[in-house]
Amino acid sequence: QVQLVESGGGLVQAGGSLRLSCVVSGRTISNYPMGWYRQAQGKEREFVAAASWSDARTHSADPVRGRFTVSRDDRKNTVYLQMNSLKPEDTAMYYCNAFGTYSDSNYYPTDYWGQGTQVTVSS
Repeated sequence: QVQLVESGGGLVQAGGSLRLSCVVSGRTISNYPMGWYRQAQGKEREFVAAASWSDARTHSADPVRGRFTVSRDDRKNTVYLQMNSLKPEDTAMYYCNAFGTYSDSNYYPTDYWGQGTQVTVSS
């Protein structure tokens, strides 16, 4: 059984920072790309950032580029999303996705999702 558990969300003022964590159990994430998505209320789920099997290849979506950074610690089977300079527009449920594919700065997700962690940014 594969399980993904996100944590680190919460309420933060605009300009603040949060660090999300995604701990994967049941299967090692080593050698697999990992990604982050988010979904705001009433909106479609959108890609946020991803990392290949190593941190050598990472990319992020335009709205968060330069502010969000994805990283991973395969020894801990954990993926992180460092979010800086948060804006109210970043308010959403953030989901971790495991074992996807990565090609040409595009992450293609699998059906392995976490339950999500809520990030709320106040003005």
